[in-house]
Amino acid sequence: MKASHRLRQWVNALNLSTLAGMAFVKIRGGSLTSGPDGLVIASHVHRRFGFGGGVTIGNVIIVPEHIPLTPDLLSHEAAHATQWAACVVLFLPLYWLACLWSWIRTGDYFSRNVFERRANLDKGGYVERSTRSERRKNSRH
Repeated sequence: MKASHRLRQWVNALNLSTLAGMAFVKIRGGSLTSGPDGLVIASHVHRRFGFGGGVTIGNVIIVPEHIPLTPDLLSHEAAHATQWAACVVLFLPLYWLACLWSWIRTGDYFSRNVFERRANLDKGGYVERSTRSERRKNSRH
């Protein structure tokens, strides 16, 4: 395992986000298996997802049963695991602020969300929408 992946694993263990992700999976009746690069893959999680391909909490990647964990989706979710480590305990409030900013700009929570953009939107199953002002300008022409 690369040193950067080991560091991510340790930081997410110390900030308790991976433990929180594992607890969430277990509470929801899921199972956990070791994944690549220190990641943990959750399966059989009883949770409906209304967005993207999955959710990452610390180093735990949770993907609904009906969506295959492709190399692109794994790469996208691994980027979120790194973001958890970089932001430590501030990840969730910063992520939701980025969702709010994106919604204000585009009408969806992900197109202008810096975390989703840096994780590569399309790899996560998102479609980039233009901003509201761009749509208004185009509708006038």
